[in-house]
Amino acid sequence: MAFSDEEFNSSPAWEHTGEAALEDPEPQAIAEGYRGKVAIVTGGATGLGRAIAMEFGRRGCKVAFCYLDLPDRDVTEQALLTETTLSGMGVHVYASRCDVRDRLAVEHFVNETIARLGGLHYLVNNAGIAVDGALWRLSERAWAEVLETNVTGAFNCIRASAQHFRAQHYGKVVSVSAHTAGRPGFGVANYAASKAAVEGLTRAAAVDLGSANINVNAVAPGFIRTERMELLPKDVVERSQAKSVLGRLADPEDIARVIAFLCSEEARHITGQTLVVDGGMSLG
Repeated sequence: MAFSDEEFNSSPAWEHTGEAALEDPEPQAIAEGYRGKVAIVTGGATGLGRAIAMEFGRRGCKVAFCYLDLPDRDVTEQALLTETTLSGMGVHVYASRCDVRDRLAVEHFVNETIARLGGLHYLVNNAGIAVDGALWRLSERAWAEVLETNVTGAFNCIRASAQHFRAQHYGKVVSVSAHTAGRPGFGVANYAASKAAVEGLTRAAAVDLGSANINVNAVAPGFIRTERMELLPKDVVERSQAKSVLGRLADPEDIARVIAFLCSEEARHITGQTLVVDGGMSLG
């Protein structure tokens, strides 16, 4: 609707609110379905993150993912491969290095995503690390790095996205936890603590953001067939598979599809929950 200068200047609403009207925009109408929506996947270059990015791309989303080179892994080349694959599928994609522990870097990545891809609708907190070891041998650095990446990183991403989600009165957040949050094995005190904290953060964020029509959930996978599994002893993998009542371990796509479901309209009344996707491992 257009206003003449006279109508604009004489309007009581504009006269009394001034710039406040620009700071509190009307919620946007968000169409149903995935097509055209924008998804951020942290740690999206490899493994589970790559499968999640691909899943959203296949469903018609624009995809942004961030990555970080690790001390023992050059992730940049794999990130380029993931970006190229998505582009080859016809997906609008934005990939960038970003340390999720760095609040300012996260804010820049989120803002760049919105500017380049035209919005933001889904946030998947997948970035995470594990530095395993017996509790009495864990260094302060090993404890801090895991907690800062897995928990503070997720918090930074939710906080940076929340302003945009709240303005449009729509958003979906899914964080990746792990079955070890509730059923830890030996030598994972820092990792188990970080994932339990992610589940607590999920519930708290769901309470804070629910009134703005933002769903916040988590998934807790068991063992997943990714590059990291190749580093585990063979007997550990075999025992894990034996514990699954389905008799198999998860492929990354098994988890990615559940995450996509939690971002769908079919899941619009689910929030503050952690969905265990472990093939029944936790039943034993």
